[in-house]
Amino acid sequence: MRFDVIIRGGRWFDGTGAPSAIRTLGIKDGKVAAVSAADLPAEGARVVDASGKWVMPGFIDIHTHYDVEALAAPGLGESVRHGVTTVVFGSCSLGTVHVEPLDAADLFSRVEAVPREHVLSILGRHRDTWGSAAEYIAALEDRPLGPNVTAFLGHSDLRAAVMGLGRSTDAKAAPTGAELRRMELLLVDALRAGMIGMSEMRNPWDKLDGDRYRSRTLPSTFGTRAERRRLYRILRSSGRVLQSIPNLNLPVSLIPALLASIGRGGTKPLKTSYLTAADVKANPFLMHIMGPLARAVNRLGGDFRWQHLPVPFQVFADGIDLVVFEEFGAGAAALHLKDEVERNALLQDEAYRRRFRREYENRWTPRVWHRDLYDAHIVDCPDASAVGRTFGQVGDERGVHPVDAFLDLVVEHGPKVRWHTTISNHRPQALNHLSSLPEVQMGFSDAGAHLRNMAFYNFPLRLLRRAHHEGFMTIERAVHRLTGELGSWYGLDAGFLREGDRADLVIVDPDHLGPELDQAQEAPVEAFGGLRRMVNRNDATVVATFVAGTRIFGAGEYAPEFGRRRTGRFLRAGEPRGTVDPRTLPGPAAIVG
Repeated sequence: MRFDVIIRGGRWFDGTGAPSAIRTLGIKDGKVAAVSAADLPAEGARVVDASGKWVMPGFIDIHTHYDVEALAAPGLGESVRHGVTTVVFGSCSLGTVHVEPLDAADLFSRVEAVPREHVLSILGRHRDTWGSAAEYIAALEDRPLGPNVTAFLGHSDLRAAVMGLGRSTDAKAAPTGAELRRMELLLVDALRAGMIGMSEMRNPWDKLDGDRYRSRTLPSTFGTRAERRRLYRILRSSGRVLQSIPNLNLPVSLIPALLASIGRGGTKPLKTSYLTAADVKANPFLMHIMGPLARAVNRLGGDFRWQHLPVPFQVFADGIDLVVFEEFGAGAAALHLKDEVERNALLQDEAYRRRFRREYENRWTPRVWHRDLYDAHIVDCPDASAVGRTFGQVGDERGVHPVDAFLDLVVEHGPKVRWHTTISNHRPQALNHLSSLPEVQMGFSDAGAHLRNMAFYNFPLRLLRRAHHEGFMTIERAVHRLTGELGSWYGLDAGFLREGDRADLVIVDPDHLGPELDQAQEAPVEAFGGLRRMVNRNDATVVATFVAGTRIFGAGEYAPEFGRRRTGRFLRAGEPRGTVDPRTLPGPAAIVG
C-alpha cells in the first residue's frame, strides 16, 4: 500500500487504555491504514520521525465556549497548538443556534467575558446563514475549521428563541403549551441533526449583559419543572447527554439532579455531565463527597459524571471585572454598572463598603471564591509600590481593611490593577485523587471564554506531565481519560487511534513535559479586535497535531493552509467509525509538501 503519511517509530497509544508499544503508523485518505511493528514503505509519503516521542489520539475538550470564535477564526488555533483535535461548545445553556445576534450578545458577553461588540459584529455577518440546527451545522462546515467540532443545544438559546429574551427571564412568565411543544420539536431537530445533547444552567450567579434585561439571570435558570421533565424525556430516550450546573446558592438542589439521572421503570438513565469536581479552597470538604455521590447514583442505575479540570484553577482579573464577584450581592451590584463614573461612586460609598466587608467576611454563605484578599496577588498596577503584594498586605501597610485596600486601588486605577489567585485544585495530592476518580471526566477548560482571566488550553498536556513524573496513574490511562473515554461516553467518533480510525492525532515530546506548561502569557486575538487574552505557549512539547491525516500544527508553527482550508468537521453523535469528509482531504502536493 502507498501511504500519504508515515509516522515512524513512536510510542503509540490507541486511546483504549491498552498497553502502549513502539509502532509505525501509515495514514491514507485521512484514516489510519496501518499500525505496524515493522517499517512501512515510504514511497510518495510524508515521513515524520517520531522516535522517542508519544503518538496518541488527538485530545477532546468537552467544555468550551468557541461558539462565536468558531465563526470568525474557525482554525481555533489556541486549542490545536496543544494537541486538541475535537472541541465541544454550546456549554452552560448558551449557544447561537436559534437566538438573534442581540440576544446572543446579552447571553454571552457578561457570563463568558467575551467582548460584546465583537459578538454582535461576528453574528451580524454570519447569523443569517442558518435557521435550524441542521443549517447551523452546515454553516460551521462551510468555514475552514481546524479541529473537529460538536455541540450541545443550549437551553437558554432554546428558551429565549421560543419565548423571547424578556419573557424567558421573567419569573412570572411560564411557557405556554405551544411554546413547550416548540422547544421539544427544536430539541428533537437538533438531536436528529447530530448535536450531542442539551446544556442547561441552574446557577443564578451568571447574568445577562446589555441594557434591556441587564443583570437578570440566564433563561435556563427560569426553566419550570414540567419544562425540564419534557426535555429530559427526549434526551433520555435518545441516549444523548445533559450538561448541567447546580444552583450554588442552594446545594441541596443537587439531590433531585442526581436522582434525575437514574433510569426507572425500564427507562434509560439520563446521561448527565455536571460541573464540577474540584478541590475548592472555600470548602475543602466538598471534594470528598463528589465521588461517593456519583458512585451511589450510578449503582442505582444512573449515568452521572462530574467534569473536572485536572490543573490548579488559577484566575487573573483586571480590577473588579471577574465572574467570582457575581456570587455575592455587593460584587454583583458593582458589575451591574457599566458606566465607570457610576461604578466608582458606588465603590466609594461607605454604606456599600460596609456591605461588601460584611459579605466578604461571611463564611457561611455558598461560595466558589475563597474571599481571602491576602491570597490575591497584584501583578500589575500604575502604583508600582503595590506590585508583588497582596491586597491584604497593601491594606496592612495603609492601615485599612483588605476590602478597602482593594476598592481604593480599583477606584484609582480601574482595570489597570491586574491580579491573580488560585480558587481550587491547589493541593497536588487532592488533585491526583480527583483526577483518578472514574466518576469524573477530564475537561472544563472554558476555552474561548474568560479571555483575560484564565488559560487552560493545555490541560491535557499538564495531566500527562503529572502521570509521567508522579506516576499516580499510567500514561495509558491518562491518554484514555483525555481521548477514548470521552469519545465513547459522548457517542462521538473521536478519541481512538487504531486501524480504520480517522487520523486525528498528536505527537508529544515527553522530554518537554516540564514546568513551562504552567506558564501563562498574553497574545492578541485578531477575531476580537486584537484583545490580548491569556494563552499557553509550550510549543516544544507538541511535535505535531494532525486532523484527518493532515498536519495543521507543529514545532510552534501552523501549516500554510491552516485557517484557510478545512481539515475538521462537525462530529455528529452516533455516526459510523472512521467517517472522513472527502472535502477535508488535501491534494497530493499538500500531503507530500
